[in-house]
Amino acid sequence: MFKEGLGETSKFSEYHPTVNLIYFVFVIGITMFATSPVFLAVTFFCAWFYSVILRGYKAIKMNIVFMLPIFAVMVFVNTFFNHNGETILFYLNKAPITKEALVFGVAAAIVLTSVIIWFMCFNVIMSADKFIFLFGRAAPILGLLLSMTFRFIKLLKVRFREISEGQKCLGKEGNKRILSRIRQLLKEVSILISWSLEASIETADSMEARGYGLKGRTFFHIYKFTGRDLKMMILILISGGISALGCIMKEMTMYYYPVLDFPEESWLTAVVLTFYGILLLLPAISDIYGELKWERLNSEM
Repeated sequence: MFKEGLGETSKFSEYHPTVNLIYFVFVIGITMFATSPVFLAVTFFCAWFYSVILRGYKAIKMNIVFMLPIFAVMVFVNTFFNHNGETILFYLNKAPITKEALVFGVAAAIVLTSVIIWFMCFNVIMSADKFIFLFGRAAPILGLLLSMTFRFIKLLKVRFREISEGQKCLGKEGNKRILSRIRQLLKEVSILISWSLEASIETADSMEARGYGLKGRTFFHIYKFTGRDLKMMILILISGGISALGCIMKEMTMYYYPVLDFPEESWLTAVVLTFYGILLLLPAISDIYGELKWERLNSEM
């Protein structure tokens, strides 16, 4: 069902932009402070799961290709350059390599990769129109800047593909020598940067010519806050509020130095974990339920 990914057709993206923004503020904000092993595992799994729903099987390849190097570097750097901790595994050039530094490196890498994956999902759900709608009145420059920033990666990929195809048609990429290929790659990157900067200037001039950001300017939008949005907002606020409260009360926190101090499990930890899991799975449940309902309607027709 999600082989190609839902992308912008996600049912969760059909909710009001305010609902989408508040959801990701809760999720990304709490993810950065949830360092307890159980919460780390839940966060990592849910982030991967929803990225696959949105981007399909290619999300698995992308996550592995981009996240594994980040994961490996963070673990390596923290293990071999941070000598805090009391449990010494071995010595390297008289520098102690500790278990606490190794475990903390793994935990920090999981947090960082989870946040990056959530931002990838955020980039799919929050379109440029939603940013303009949310910030266009209160902070028009910020709204335009954010909308252009979050669509920049996707736009750069499309433009770079067009540049590469154009160079191939001109016969510029037939040389197999390494230096020639590097020179050609640098040329394509230079074209990409020039094209992107020029397009950014044209966009800014175009928005200014249309009166964007002027006082008294009217706004057209297709977003309307409905009862369905209110229900989802209440679910997000309840689950996110309890999760944030648990984070403030250190129920999601684990101390790694000077020794590993695993948090004690209690009924409060179980409650916070339950609501945190509900918060993370809300968009996935919404998308899966919407797709199943759509398939059922198609089969009945």
